[in-house]
Amino acid sequence: MITEKPFFDPSYVEDERKELERRVDELLTRGVNEVIGDDLRDRLLSGEILRVKFGTDPTSPYIHIGRAVPLRKLRQFQDLGHQIVLIIGDFTGEVGDTSDKPTGRAMQSSEKISQNMLTYAEQCGKILDLSKTEVHFNSEWLNKLTFGEVCRLADMFSVSEFIQRNIIRDRLNNGQRVSARELLYPLMQGFDSVAVRADVEIGGTDQRYNLLAGREIQKQYGQRSQSVMTMNLINGLDGRKMSSSWGNVVNLMDTNIDMFGKMMSMKDEEMIDYFVHCTGIPMERIGDLATKLKQQDINPMEVKMELAFELTCQYHGGKMAVEALNHFTHTIREKNIPTELTTLEVDSREIIGVLVQSGFASTRSEAKRLILSRGVFVNDKVVESFDFELPPNVVLRKGKRAFVRVL
Repeated sequence: MITEKPFFDPSYVEDERKELERRVDELLTRGVNEVIGDDLRDRLLSGEILRVKFGTDPTSPYIHIGRAVPLRKLRQFQDLGHQIVLIIGDFTGEVGDTSDKPTGRAMQSSEKISQNMLTYAEQCGKILDLSKTEVHFNSEWLNKLTFGEVCRLADMFSVSEFIQRNIIRDRLNNGQRVSARELLYPLMQGFDSVAVRADVEIGGTDQRYNLLAGREIQKQYGQRSQSVMTMNLINGLDGRKMSSSWGNVVNLMDTNIDMFGKMMSMKDEEMIDYFVHCTGIPMERIGDLATKLKQQDINPMEVKMELAFELTCQYHGGKMAVEALNHFTHTIREKNIPTELTTLEVDSREIIGVLVQSGFASTRSEAKRLILSRGVFVNDKVVESFDFELPPNVVLRKGKRAFVRVL
């Protein structure tokens, strides 16, 4: 007698449920500092499609991998079928957020913000599926608020609540000026949540006050308060706070060669944090690497190369990652000159002008700073004088990774 298998297999459903729970639990824990909203896990498991909000102000033209940490978390939500709402803060970018600043931030011009955000969506698209992402500029609604509406928003919060934040209290204690404008920023970010009816908002730990403001303002407008997820902040390559002005960042728009090379320059102590927050490497593998590093059972250089390759592959693809690996091995580790060099015919042979013409420096002042820091080489000899004249047919190098043959 032939017994047919039942059309419905309960074990399949159970396996699917366990896989969903695994993915949700990793979403709620990996790289996460805090989740506020007790019912978020239940809502994620229920099949409800949540509106997950993240806002970013285009205060600089490039998104670095530190800013990309919450974008990667958004992608996890997106892969589970939730609606991502990306807000580009063209209005709030002008006002300026000082949540992470030990001093005040000057207001930016609308022209500067417009210039900075030209490629913001494209850069976010390296991580998010933009075809499934709702993108807004918060000037859409903030420009329309009346002064009366702003006053009503301001009445929801007290000055004492604002100055209890450590970074604000420290500035006041040190006699630094705190602008009344700074009190308005959390209100604007919170109102963004009302405008897009956010169910969840993601931000760094430095954004906690602003994120909680969104919960309160939503409640006052008759909406359900959003859940809040704060992400850990990662250090820069040198172990200091990540800052473009310090040059310790990796930008999403960096070339494959620069991205790989920058990662290889990072402090060993930062590697595991970068694996956790900036890659999709399984946590079991990361835990194994952390243990081996602690027990000195693996060369840190090998771990760093795996990290650099993974990150470069993530943003440039496997082929370009292999090219970057080969370039690093041939040029940096073995100290060889690349086999194929860009050639440059120059208008003048003086080193300052050549550095600017080659693109190694954007201004003559920057060229001088490179020379003072002993970062300019001609045929592997350091250039020490601003008056240096290049002989014909030489290899000009900036740092360890940038080469050009000057004819």
